[in-house]
Order: sequence, then structure tokens, then C-alpha cells
Amino acid sequence: MVETARHRAALLLMVASGFAGLGYQVVWTQQCALWLGHESASVLAVVAAFFGGIALGALWLGPRIERSERPVRWYAICEGAIALWGLALLVLMSPASDWLLVRMGAQPAPLWQWALAFCGTFLLLLPATVAMGATLPAMERVMSGAGARSIAAFYAANTSGAVLGVLGTAFWLVPQLGLAHTAAVCVALNLLCGLAALVVFPARSPVAADRADVPGAPIASGATAHPGRAMLWRLALTGLLGIGYEVLVVRVLSQVAEDTVYTFAMLLAVYLVGTALGAAAHARWRHRVSDAQALSDRLLSWLAMACLLGTASLWASESLQVWLRAAWGGGMGAAVAAEGVIALAAFGLPTFAMGALFSHLSACASAQGVGFGRSLGVNTLGAAAAAPLFGVLLTPVLGPKWVLVLIALGYLALTARRAWRTSWVWAPALTAIALAVWTPPLAFVDVPEGGNIVAYRDGIMAAVSVVEDADGVARLRINNRQQEGSSATLLVDGRQALLPLLLHPAPHKALFLGLGTGVTSGAAAEDPSLQVDTVELLPEVIDAAQHFWRVFDRAGPNPRQTILAADARRFVRATVRRYDVIVSDNFQPARSGSGALYTVEHFRAVKARLAPDGLFCQWLPLHQLDIATLRSIVQSFLIAYPKGVAVLVSNSLETPVVGLLGHPDEAQDAGRFDPTRLRQRLSANGFPRSPAAFGITDEFALLGNVIAGPEALRRFAADAPANTDDLPVVAYAAPRITYAPDTAPRDRLAVLMRSVSVAPAEVLAAQTDPAWARRMAAYWQARQRFIEVGQGVRPSGDVQDMLAQVREPLLSVLRLSPDFRPAYEPLVGMAAALARLDVDAARALLTELNRIQPAWPEAGQVLQRISAPH
Repeated sequence: MVETARHRAALLLMVASGFAGLGYQVVWTQQCALWLGHESASVLAVVAAFFGGIALGALWLGPRIERSERPVRWYAICEGAIALWGLALLVLMSPASDWLLVRMGAQPAPLWQWALAFCGTFLLLLPATVAMGATLPAMERVMSGAGARSIAAFYAANTSGAVLGVLGTAFWLVPQLGLAHTAAVCVALNLLCGLAALVVFPARSPVAADRADVPGAPIASGATAHPGRAMLWRLALTGLLGIGYEVLVVRVLSQVAEDTVYTFAMLLAVYLVGTALGAAAHARWRHRVSDAQALSDRLLSWLAMACLLGTASLWASESLQVWLRAAWGGGMGAAVAAEGVIALAAFGLPTFAMGALFSHLSACASAQGVGFGRSLGVNTLGAAAAAPLFGVLLTPVLGPKWVLVLIALGYLALTARRAWRTSWVWAPALTAIALAVWTPPLAFVDVPEGGNIVAYRDGIMAAVSVVEDADGVARLRINNRQQEGSSATLLVDGRQALLPLLLHPAPHKALFLGLGTGVTSGAAAEDPSLQVDTVELLPEVIDAAQHFWRVFDRAGPNPRQTILAADARRFVRATVRRYDVIVSDNFQPARSGSGALYTVEHFRAVKARLAPDGLFCQWLPLHQLDIATLRSIVQSFLIAYPKGVAVLVSNSLETPVVGLLGHPDEAQDAGRFDPTRLRQRLSANGFPRSPAAFGITDEFALLGNVIAGPEALRRFAADAPANTDDLPVVAYAAPRITYAPDTAPRDRLAVLMRSVSVAPAEVLAAQTDPAWARRMAAYWQARQRFIEVGQGVRPSGDVQDMLAQVREPLLSVLRLSPDFRPAYEPLVGMAAALARLDVDAARALLTELNRIQPAWPEAGQVLQRISAPH
């Protein structure tokens, strides 16, 4: 009875320890990404640091624990060491990362960046990860002394805890408590595990003389020079192939799923659940084994076939997910559950077989005199090499399909020679050949009817495509989910560059965070007096952007523009350059990693890179943001830029983009604009294409984009939580509207416009002429009314129907502000079209436009043309 209770206690401790271990991994991965960035070196560095440290702990401490008569003390010390280092990192992570970031520099050589990222992260996490690698071997040794030896059961319990850790941190702890407090919860669990072990288990556990627990397992004899070496190689290679399969499947499913923090939590949870179930199943039927070598071969063959079936499911994953979301009625829960199902289809059978295979090989190694710590160590060491080998080296060259087929064949290559005489091996071998020869590449690209794929490239972190429709409009997509712009958005993309540049009195150096199609930063580089630096995370996007250079009537990059392949956040923190204008792209906030570009700390880092009279513009995609998340971003921006103002890049109701403008100077008059200087700036600009081509005809059109001053923004943000490095509100809140949008973009724009206002005193310089200020206030009022009018318009190809809807509303907008061209120009165009149907009605409309605004010639020219005798 006592031993049964202790066995249950051991399983519970393994669950708690596994929860803490994955909790730390989630926390430390996000914290390290804040200084390492999200480049391939950075992402792989954290993975390698965890696996490498765990492997080192298992290999170094495992043999000592095996020989010790006090393994419970080892276990308690390891849990305590994890807790203490977890506490230490709460203090050390920030200064250590700052030091490493300075050593790395803004533009490090690739070898130096990889070396510092891997070594720095490895050493920073080493004390904890080494101890993590020894906890499972220590508990296994504690229970083996009591005669309750079951590697599989403890491995299953530890992995089950890891599942709870992934889901608990992603869906509850981090969103509610933040990273530091989540780490503190994990620290408490480690301490509790260590203390409970000292209380529950006896201080001494005799070293067992007979370590065999697998009937039929080959026992090492004195004639064997290196007992267990072949088994250790199997353990290392299965670790390599298993994590390689995970890396590839996650990489492919990122083209189908939404690529949020919840996506990765669900994928990892399903992977761990399958592994835990496989280990638990092995714990139940391990005593029925009569021929361990034959079972090893069968498990390897089953695993190869399972990987092939999981790979085959990937081609159907997109259709399956769409069907499930529709069948389950939408909503975030249904969307996340659908991602779980496609993950289960790809991971279910393979991970079940992986869990059983690892448990079986570990038991076989134990029967050959190899301690569990060593088995775990070499398996984890192989896993540490998987991401660089499969993710960095093979996938960009061969593509995901071929690498997944090679992984399945790799499992078959580990079977004994005699196994190749059976159908267990030949069935998956022939299936692998069939998949390789008769299936298309694992690439998901939506091509419109009549369109074609212009370019496609599988990179280390993402697949990037350029797709052209039947009208010749090219679109750039990342992982087929995230559209980065198109050749049809020159007006809006160009305005995202020109608005902040023209609001600065005389910029000479500008930094753009994010490249996309290159239209925004490329439009800025057209100014001969401006030097432009552009930072882009994905090298594949830089290559794809060349397909959009034609909008500038050139075949190559602009010599005044330098494009850097780097993480935007890391570059801003590491560079020593100062810029007159910094423009941050409207990054999709729900995408993994993008939320870190909307934090208080990042906004402050950008502020430190501005020249004294500099200007920062952060664009926000309101069509991809809910109002609550927008409030958090505004709150974060105002903490860094108390005098910040908001602008609207265009009058689009379907894809509204909001900009936040901030200055480094926090003086009372900071951030206010002088109309006279703006007028001079517009007349003296060096752009080959006039700002008027982008709808910026005068200083009213330039300043008219402002929709809120500092006080209005503070009222809008209210008590919304700020998005910080420790409490990443955006990363966990933004996905909700991506999964299940409950409002249309135009509705969110309407809510925003009703919630904010702009007063001339907040935005205009003190010396502004009062009469001009009144005209500007009227323009802002007209813009508000213009957007309200647009909400009720039903697009129609019938000009008379459209005029019936908009004629009087738009004329009322012009009566509010005769300077408001966005209402004037569509009426002139519709009048010209109406003249072919009803000349008198067209003449009456044009006459009224001339009366409201006689200074603009367009209405008079059309009126003269339609009145002239034919």
C-alpha cells in the first residue's frame, strides 16, 4: 500500500515538474525573442539551448544519480536548482540580454550572430536546463530502488504535465499574470516538488543489481566491447527524426493555421499528448514482450508508416479546417479546436508511436546496462540537432515534402537487416516512394481564377509567394495567410511613407521597419534628398519585393535605399544610428512575434533612435484589430509619446489603417504642426511624383488626416492595459478577431471615429492664424461626416443610383468644408459620367460644385466640355 502511494506520488511530481518545465520554456522563449529577435538564428537558438542543456544534464548527472544511494536528494537538489535559477533569471535576463545585444551589434556577420545567439542563450539558461535534464532520471532511480521501475510511466506522466504546462501558460497564466509571474508559478511548483520528494520518499534507495526490465532484451556480455552503443545510436537518431518531423509539420501547418500563439500552443500540446499516450501504452504492455528486437523493428516500421500517413493528411488539412470551422459554427473556440484536429491528424499516430518507441528503446538500453539518464541524454542531444538540420539546411533546398519522406525512410533505415524480409518494412517503404513520386509539393497558394504564381520560395521560417490575378495585379503573401500588399495599393502604400515624411520639416535619414512589397519605403526613397534604411525579417520577402519595383519604373533597387535582413526590434535596440523619421509597418498583430513590435519597451527603443526633431509613425491595421486591442496599443504608445496624435491614412472603409505619430521631445509645444512650414515643405519637396498624385494636394489635405490629439487618445485608451514585454496583451488578445471576427472593419472604424476628436489647439502651433485654424477644424468635421456618409452607401455600377445615394450627403460635406477634396472629386467624376445620360442633371450638379468651391477648376472644365456644341 505504501509503495503504491509512493508510486502515485512520483507520477504526480512528474506531472508538476513537466508543467513547470514547459511553462519555463514558453516564458523564456518569449523573453529571449525580445532581444534575439525572430530571425532563424534566434528561433533555433532557444530550441537548441533547451534541448542541449537537458541533454547535458541527463548525460552528466545521470550516471552519478544511477550510482547514488540517495537519488531523492539529487531529485530535490535539481528541482531546487531550477527554482533558484528561475528566480535569478527574473533579475538577470534583462541585463544579460542587453550585454549580449551590444556584443552582437545591429548588423552582425552571420557566423557571429549564430554563435552568439546559440552560445549566449545556451549559457543563460544552462543551470536550469541541466537540472531539468536530471529530474526524470532521478525520479526513475528513486522508484527503481523501491522495485517500481517503469521508465514509460514516469515519462508519460512528465509529458502529460508538459501538455498542461503548454496549455495553461498559453491560455491562462501568461495572458492573466504576465511572463514574470508565470515564471514565479513555475518556481513555486519546482520548490513544492523538491520538498514533497524529501517528505514522501525514503532517504536511501539501494542500487539495484539487476537493471533488466524487458523480457527478451539482449543483455550485454563481457564479449561486447561497448554494450548498448547501437541502442544509444538508435535513441539519438530517433530523437533527431522525431523533432525533425515536428519542425516540418509545424512549418507546413503554418500555411494553413492562423500562426498565432494559440496555434503553436495547440500544435505542441497535441504533439506531447500523443507522446504521453504512447509512453503510457508501452508501460501497460511492456511485460508482454517476448522479443525486444522484433518489437523495436515493428515500432520503427509503424512509426515510419504513421509519419507517412501524417504527411498525407497535410494535403487535406486546409479543406478539413475550413469544413470543421463551418460545421462548428465559428467562434474562436471552434477555430482553435479545428487547428487541434488538423494537428491531431498530422501528429496523432506518429507521436503515439514515438512515445512507445522511446520508452521501449530506453528499457532495452537499461537491459544492456545503459542508465536512463544516458538514454534520455543522447535522445535529447539528437533532438537538439533536428531544427538546424531539417529546418535550416534541408527544407529550403528540398522542400517540406521530400524532407518528410526522408524522415520516414530514416526510421526504416534503423530497423535490423532481417526486418527487411517482412511486409512491416516494405509497406511503408513503398508508401514513401509513392508519396515522393505521385504527390504535389506541400505548398499552399491560393491562386485566383485566371491568375498564376509569379514566384514561390520555401524559406527557413516561412513560405513566401507572389501571385498575380487575371488583371495583372500582383500580391505578396507570407505562408499564404498574411498579405503584405499588392501592386494595386500604390496610393495607400505611398501615403504611408509620404504622410510622416511631409510632416517632418526636412528629413535626411529615414528608417522603415518592414518591407512588404517595398512600395512604402520605395516611395520614400524616390526623394533625392533622403537616405532610406529598410529592415525586413524574411530574406525571401526581400527577394520577392523585386517583382513590385515596376511601380517605380525601374528594374533594380533604388541606390538611396539600403535593405537589411534583420529583426526590426533587435535592429532598433542594437543600432547607434539616429533617424529623422522612423516608420513602422502595419504588422498583423495576431501573428506570432508581431505583438512585440507594439510594446511600451519597443516604442521607447524607437524613441531613442530618433533625432531631436524626429518623428515616429506607427501604422496599425484596423481591419485586423479589435477596438480593445487598439486601445491597449494606444495606451502603450502614449506612455512612450505623451504628445502623440492619430491619423488615418485613407478613407477606406474595408481596410482602414490608423497611424500614431510621436516626437521625442515632450515639451508643451512638441508635436504641433505649423501650417506655414507644411506649405513650404509641400512646395519644396523633391519627389519626382507630386504628393498630389497621392491625394496630398495642400496643407489641409496633409493635416486633414489627423483624427485625434493627445487628450482624445488618452480618453480613448482609458484604463486599457498597456502592452509590455512582461504582459504581452496584444499577442494574446489580437488573435480573437483573426479567428472569429465579430464586427466588420467599417464598424470598428465608425466606433473609433465616434470615440475620438481633434482640437486645433492640440495639433496646431501656437502662431497659427485663427482663421486658418477654423478652416482646419471644419475640414476635420467634414472628414468625420464623410466617413459617416460612406457607412450607408451601397456600391452600384449605375451612376444615377450612386448619385441618388451620395449627391446631397457629399454636398453637405463640402458645405461644411469647401477645402475637402475627397467629397469634391467623386462628385465631379459622377457628373461627367451622368452627362451621357442626363446633361441637365449633370450641369446642375457641376454648377453647385462651382458655387461651393470656385477655386478648383475641375467642375468648371467638365461643365465647359459638356456645354460646348458638338
